[in-house]
Amino acid sequence: MITFSKLFKQVTHTMHMMSGVVLISMMFITLTDVFTRTMFKLTDGTFDFTFIGGIELTKYGLLFVVLFSLPYSVGRSQVIVDLFTDNLSGRIKVILEGIFMLGFVALGGGMCSRFYHAAVQSQMTGETTQDLLIPLYYLYGLSAFATGMLAVAAMLISLRCFFYWKGDKVS
Repeated sequence: MITFSKLFKQVTHTMHMMSGVVLISMMFITLTDVFTRTMFKLTDGTFDFTFIGGIELTKYGLLFVVLFSLPYSVGRSQVIVDLFTDNLSGRIKVILEGIFMLGFVALGGGMCSRFYHAAVQSQMTGETTQDLLIPLYYLYGLSAFATGMLAVAAMLISLRCFFYWKGDKVS
């Protein structure tokens, strides 16, 4: 279990880093798109280096930024309001966190299932993106993978909260 957990953490960390690269790429795509459209407008069409698909790349890039960063971040960035849990024991707080993580298991599992079905359906119909004609089953398949990883990550955190709690910390 420890080996699987370490390997899983490395995979989710790699996904998290990939989301950062996609975010930076989105910035450059948007910057280039705005610059080339401005130059086209200022030169009355003489300078025409505009490109098709900038909005589409940004749209799907944002999807992958969110989905690829969630599995790594789900256990690290939850806001806990101490107003309700301040007087509870450490063990009860950890159990509540585990129950909360089960919600992310359900969310990730449900999204994974729907993205998987969308990938199968779009592969059968040959559906593509509007501008770049990228087959949608690639995008849906990657989304299904990322949301599945979210479900597994949340399940590992939940299991750790329920069964491997020591003292005031989750080991």
